[in-house]
Amino acid sequence: MYKLNYRLHSVRIYLMYLSALSVTRSRISLGSGRIVEATVSGLKDGIPLVFHHGTPGSLLLFEPFIKATLARGLRYVSYSRPGYGNSTRQPARTIADCSVDTGKILDQLGVDSFYAIGWSGGGPHALACAALLPKRVIAASTIAGVAPYGSRDLDWLAGMGKENIEEFQAALAGPDELRTFLERATAALAEVTSEQIVSSFGDLIDDVDKAALTGEFGSFLAENTREALRNGFWGWLDDDLAFTRDWGFDLSRINVPVNVWQGGKDRMVPFAHGRWLSQRLPNARVHLLPEHGHLSLAIGSFSKILDDLTASGRGWRKSAQLSVDSVRGSG
Repeated sequence: MYKLNYRLHSVRIYLMYLSALSVTRSRISLGSGRIVEATVSGLKDGIPLVFHHGTPGSLLLFEPFIKATLARGLRYVSYSRPGYGNSTRQPARTIADCSVDTGKILDQLGVDSFYAIGWSGGGPHALACAALLPKRVIAASTIAGVAPYGSRDLDWLAGMGKENIEEFQAALAGPDELRTFLERATAALAEVTSEQIVSSFGDLIDDVDKAALTGEFGSFLAENTREALRNGFWGWLDDDLAFTRDWGFDLSRINVPVNVWQGGKDRMVPFAHGRWLSQRLPNARVHLLPEHGHLSLAIGSFSKILDDLTASGRGWRKSAQLSVDSVRGSG
């Protein structure tokens, strides 16, 4: 009888695991005729981890990231920003606008608090949630996240590969110039394969990132890029314009913990961006790793990034509760 009960318990655990791994993909109405496409994986009682994808990018999930997230009892949520994949374009959007979309997605899931994480171009969007949804964000992480353009004490383009320099010079010149640049770039990337993905990055990656961009991750990134550009380059264009304009919030007013991860061999978002962010965020936890690049950083450190994120969130909640208790006690 004991063996039978043990086996039944094991079967239940396995079925729960399979259920958690399943991915639900849906279109969510945001009003005014706009929809975003989102994916959710994990048990419903898990705290959501909202993953903000890079530029260009989409809602598609990298399975090892999902497994690492679910192993920590979290619920993985991702969505394609406006203009990517099947999400309706939102012309002239700012970085700050993503906080509204994120809030509405979580409202429809029936959840309140969440962790925010952003990789590369998703970094500023995770920061926007931390700044503008302070009662909902437990903690945030940026992985190779870009800093605001025009910031003092930061040569924004220094250290970038030539493709990024050309891209952002076009963005700074205006929408027409950027559109011309992205038309060429999209023609090369819209059908990119896993065999072509390394060469497609050109001067943007060195040997450490080339090594990361193989096998399962190379196939994923090629698929993710195709999904991002399936209906054109508009999400990419609007991201680039938003990066080089006012973000719509003040970094110095972010009070929740922000974990800054940056690699020293990053040629897409140079090391100086992470160092600059770490010096301006009031509650930053800093991980500047000289041995990593833009891609190898996340691939090699994602479990550590999650552990650091959740630990900072627990510490923040505990200190906040102690402050509340102290105020009550003094009253």
